Amino acid sequence: QVQLVESGGGLVQAGGSLRLSCAASGRTFSTYGMGWFRQAPGKEREFVAAINWSGGTYYADSVKGRFTISRGNARNTVVLQMNSLKPEDTAVYYCSADREGGGSSWSREYDYWGQGTQVTVSS
Repeated sequence: QVQLVESGGGLVQAGGSLRLSCAASGRTFSTYGMGWFRQAPGKEREFVAAINWSGGTYYADSVKGRFTISRGNARNTVVLQMNSLKPEDTAVYYCSADREGGGSSWSREYDYWGQGTQVTVSS
């Protein structure tokens, strides 16, 4: 059974940093595209960042220059390093996996999802 488990969320002050990790099990995810999405209260889920099977990365304009997505040392992990956090980054962050290996910003392209981890940035 495929499972994605996020970790690393928490409470941080504006300007601070957090490092989110996503551990994937049940498949070999080295050829999968991996993405991060987030959902704030009362808002729709939105794209944050993605990495395709060959290492290409993609970012939402709102996080470009502040967030970095990468694959961990273990190929079945993906990391989202978040720097210079802002209160508007507050949301539940979800890890996702795309069997086709792409780095899409469309949530419907992803086949597997984690349960999410809360990130709260205080002003």
